Amino acid sequence: MSTLLAWSITATLLLLGLAMACAAFRMLRGPRAQDRVVGFDSLYVNAMLLLVTLGVRSGTTFYFEAALVIGLLGFVGTVALAKFLLRGEVIE
Repeated sequence: MSTLLAWSITATLLLLGLAMACAAFRMLRGPRAQDRVVGFDSLYVNAMLLLVTLGVRSGTTFYFEAALVIGLLGFVGTVALAKFLLRGEVIE
């Protein structure tokens, strides 16, 4: 791995960690429920990108599979929360 790529991956990991901290803050301290859902959505997308970046850094496929699982579960969670906020119930 070249030096430029190593520095770029390290900077990306730091910035994604900062973005996850901001999303967690919004999720915990959001004034409305909609803000918390957006914070949750941003948090799982950032976690997925963090795992993809770690996969590029290490060269193993395990991180990519974990990112796929996080993406699927995060999407289902976001849809369930949006349906709950819209109708007040998840299961009809």
